[in-house]
Amino acid sequence: MQLYTIGEAAQLLRVSPDTARRWADAGRFPTRRDGTRRMVEGVHLAAFCAELAREAAEDAGEASTSARNALPGIVTAVTLGEVAAQVEIQAGPHRVVSLLTREAVEELGLAVGVRAVARVKSTSVHIDVD
Repeated sequence: MQLYTIGEAAQLLRVSPDTARRWADAGRFPTRRDGTRRMVEGVHLAAFCAELAREAAEDAGEASTSARNALPGIVTAVTLGEVAAQVEIQAGPHRVVSLLTREAVEELGLAVGVRAVARVKSTSVHIDVD
């Protein structure tokens, strides 16, 4: 069973340790003591992460789609060619680069500063463990 400190949980949740503590105190996810440290079981943290994602999707009113990996962010670069284009999105700490047609970029109105959602649907995903 994987255990995380509140600080580690906060890093994974991309919030401050104080926010993670407040969420734990409010019963959003259970913790237990390991000596002087509050610990979160990995399965509980994973369930809470999924819950936060569902809440964010509901709040954003996201459209139904079969692509489950949605990364909301902001367009940071657009490179247009005659036929193809490259669009970069900063989604939190993640930089997502997509190659698409110039026509699609123009139809979607993609430009630096525009909010956009990168959706990834892939049969080949590589996962590394820290």
